[in-house]
Amino acid sequence: MSKRLNPYSTAPDTMKPMIALEASIKESGLEHSLIHLVKMRASQINGCAYCLHVHSSDAIKEGENPARLFLLDAWHESALYTPRERAALAWTDALTLIAQTHAPDEAYEDVLRHFSPEETVKLTLLIGTINTWNRIAIGFRTSHPNDRPAKAAA
Repeated sequence: MSKRLNPYSTAPDTMKPMIALEASIKESGLEHSLIHLVKMRASQINGCAYCLHVHSSDAIKEGENPARLFLLDAWHESALYTPRERAALAWTDALTLIAQTHAPDEAYEDVLRHFSPEETVKLTLLIGTINTWNRIAIGFRTSHPNDRPAKAAA
């Protein structure tokens, strides 16, 4: 895939609010491990290689168990996630796939069992933000420095 334009140099003033929103979410009070899981899950659903590279590396640097990242695509079937994380992941799935799910009441009610109303807003903004970043990275074909062509087996 060929890289397309760079949104940061093409429209820096337009990108500033996205960067500020990202910083706000990081300081929102939501657990950093939860933020990483949500970012990873949305990026899996959207197929964003760049974001998967970035967020898996960041999560591991901050002490995340790699097994929890490896099994994230099967979070429904794994016992590695807390009830709070499971509620966040269900909400992430529902909002990332909004055209299919229409944010079901069951997922919303589960979020409210595990998150305060304020945290629910923060979580929802986190999900919306990572979905926007995924669309920016995929749309402009942003590549990660570690995403190099694989070498054939000897």
